[in-house]
Amino acid sequence: MTDIADLEKQIEVLRGEVEILKANAPKDQLSMVVMSGDLDKLLAAFIIATGSAAMYDKVVMFFTFWAIPLLKDPKKKIKKNTISKAFEIMLPQHTKGLKLSTMNMMGMGPIMIDWLMKKHNVKSLGDLIKIAGEMGVEIYICQMSMDLLGYKWEEMIDYPNIKAAGVGKFVAEAGQSKASLFI
Repeated sequence: MTDIADLEKQIEVLRGEVEILKANAPKDQLSMVVMSGDLDKLLAAFIIATGSAAMYDKVVMFFTFWAIPLLKDPKKKIKKNTISKAFEIMLPQHTKGLKLSTMNMMGMGPIMIDWLMKKHNVKSLGDLIKIAGEMGVEIYICQMSMDLLGYKWEEMIDYPNIKAAGVGKFVAEAGQSKASLFI
């Protein structure tokens, strides 16, 4: 009789361990830091995000520093201080004025990539952003980077799943993800 009681105790211990493993198992999600403001890297980020949204339950993109200008709506104008105005002049506006990370060729590289994308029926960056929103891809913008660069929420694009966050939010999401990327 003690053998059965011992087995039942072992089974209970194993059930508890399985529950702990389940609770700590990675979720069916992809987390991505997007730091680059380069056209080719932003295209890759959104191609990966939209492709992953078809596979994973959840896709989270955390935008910081030089990637944030992509999320600014150039039609939304707000009053800015001198330093914020300087950043705005130096940084691209949304999908316009983005450079390639290599082979920019004095501005010809992005024109060539745009032409090739149209020729091969590849979605534009603007289209990919829209598709990502429709697919439920979540975007978090680093509040600290927004503050440093002088961005305000009132000037960000209209996107269905966009929020402010700190690095802790990304670390928490990445810690639960099956995959994490840095672009």
